[in-house]
Amino acid sequence: MYYAILAYHEETVVESWTEEEDAALMGQLLEVNDRLVRKKLLGPAARLGPTRRAVTLRGEGAGMIIDGPFAETKEQLLGFYVVDCPTHEEAIQIARDLRSANPTAVYEIRPISLYKPGAALVNGAES
Repeated sequence: MYYAILAYHEETVVESWTEEEDAALMGQLLEVNDRLVRKKLLGPAARLGPTRRAVTLRGEGAGMIIDGPFAETKEQLLGFYVVDCPTHEEAIQIARDLRSANPTAVYEIRPISLYKPGAALVNGAES
C-alpha cells in the first residue's frame, strides 16, 4: 500500500533559517530517508519551492492560470514523501521518524490510489 506523507510548515519560519540551520535539518531528514531506502520503503520525495512562485490552474475549459495557492492557513505544503508500507500504522511511524528530525513540522498521512495508464484505478485504501 502506498501512502503520501505531506509535510507542512510555516513557510516564513523555514525561510528564516540560516544556511547552517537548514543544512543541519536536511541532514537529519536525509538520515531518515536513507533508512527508508535501505528498507525499500521510500518512493519519490521532494522539497517544494516557495508558494510565492506557485500558480494555480482552475476554471472551465482550458482553465485560467492565477497566482496561488490562496489557502487561509498558517502552514503551507512544503514537501512530500511517498512510502510503500503494509499498514497505515507503519506509515504513521515513518511520519513520526520524520517529525523527530523536524519537530516543528506537521505531517499528513494519506493512502494513495495508484493509477497505471491502461489499468483501472484501484482504490486500495483501508476503510
